[in-house]
Amino acid sequence: MSEREQLIRLCTRLGAPTPVAAATMADQLARRCDQLVAQRGITRVEAMAYLLRLVTMGAQGEAPPGFEGVAKKPQGGAS
Repeated sequence: MSEREQLIRLCTRLGAPTPVAAATMADQLARRCDQLVAQRGITRVEAMAYLLRLVTMGAQGEAPPGFEGVAKKPQGGAS
């Protein structure tokens, strides 16, 4: 099984809504992995491991350090 096929399966298991979406997500992961290798000078294995940790944490509703974001304000009108 190719890396792409493995990534598609993972994205499907993590909740991609359609096979096309899973394939798109897999392709984006592979491209980002290549970018990290070039930018940070790390191995492809290290880059993919980092990305897979982020993806799995996100799928579980967890925010990794540095990704907490800004607290959202409550929606709705004032009473």
